[in-house]
Amino acid sequence: MIRVLLADDHPVVRAGIRALLDAEPDLLVAEEAGTAAEAVELAVARDVDLVLMDLQFPGDLQGAEATRRIRASVGAPQVLVLTNYDTDADILGAIEAGASGYLLKDAPPAELVAAVRAAAAGETALAPAVSSRLRAARAADHQLTVRETEVLTLVAAGRSNRDIGRALFLSEATVKSHLVHIFAKLRVGSRTAAVARARELGQIRGA
Repeated sequence: MIRVLLADDHPVVRAGIRALLDAEPDLLVAEEAGTAAEAVELAVARDVDLVLMDLQFPGDLQGAEATRRIRASVGAPQVLVLTNYDTDADILGAIEAGASGYLLKDAPPAELVAAVRAAAAGETALAPAVSSRLRAARAADHQLTVRETEVLTLVAAGRSNRDIGRALFLSEATVKSHLVHIFAKLRVGSRTAAVARARELGQIRGA
């Protein structure tokens, strides 16, 4: 029996996924979490084989960082991301955090069930579209690192270098260094142009 922890802040979504998975003879939704922090706590403390993780939650802790914390724990369960977000930054961030798979919420039910079984077994479970995006992103010379993406996302939100440094625990000089690298990779010369180009490439979410 594969014991699953559902981590999503929408109760209706959790109910739908629970109904789908519990209908399978080898799958059991053992726990539910409405926040990323709760997901980490339950994943570490309870007997679960797989965490089905959304990326966006209320509060500061989000799905990618929650995935990183879960995978760093002793006897960690596998993590399968199930989300609406499909930017290169979201995909890379989740995979680099240790997720075994990445599916979008519009995936067919049979695909989700198969991905749950594969991810629980430690296999890679990527939606076809996500897999091709991941290969293309890793091959592209303009691809931003996860940290550069975090910096640029805060730039897009109108934050100053000082504010970005405080939010990410970086010095202003380090923030400026990241921006220089971002401008070079995206072949732009300003913060506004960098945000526009990154959104065009799908590396950060649109407004």
